[in-house]
Amino acid sequence: MDRKTAELRDLFVDATGSETVTERQDADRGTLVDRDDEAVDDAVRDLVTAMRDRYGFSTPLDDAVYALVARGRFDGADDATISAAIRDALEESADAQSDEIDPADIDAETVRKARLDLHLVRESDREVDADEVGGDDGGESPFAYADLKRLTAAGNSIVECAEALDTAPDAVARYAAVARTDVASTRANDRFRDAFRDLLTDADIEGSLASDAREDGLREATEDIETDVSL
Repeated sequence: MDRKTAELRDLFVDATGSETVTERQDADRGTLVDRDDEAVDDAVRDLVTAMRDRYGFSTPLDDAVYALVARGRFDGADDATISAAIRDALEESADAQSDEIDPADIDAETVRKARLDLHLVRESDREVDADEVGGDDGGESPFAYADLKRLTAAGNSIVECAEALDTAPDAVARYAAVARTDVASTRANDRFRDAFRDLLTDADIEGSLASDAREDGLREATEDIETDVSL
């Protein structure tokens, strides 16, 4: 287990109380440990719950695991590293046998789906791989992500998008999931994404100002979203 995976695993078991962590790596976890970790954990879980209630999620992972996915995203971990941390934590949990999901079933693709559920799109998610979607001999992609996003925002299905882009539906599907996430996030004024970022990254605010910022971020993300984001 590499250091990044171990750090994320410790965060998960600490937050869920599934195991006593005997060797903390606080010195390596950055300034997040200098903030009110318990309050941050609670706020992240509240955001996850609010998003589950509003949108529904596409994986069987519970809120604690979704919170770890969000933490891993802003800690710079890739999806494979996050999935490894989740597997390790669940496998070592005392009650792992009662979990509804087999840890072995959690892979990078599962984490990717969970990350998109949380509106946490990476720029690399938007980069259309010419080899993956059947580009021409010159390495050119058969469609631009911006065109797919525009078609998705207009309410077109994957099949309709594929027809408009003259591309096979299977080639479009992976990027259509990203486009749907981008559209939903935009219609929510990116409030959930921004609230996670404010909670899980270092900011130039301290003390009560940090607490106020966390409360404001949660309130703005869960209230006054007037646009129906259902796709």
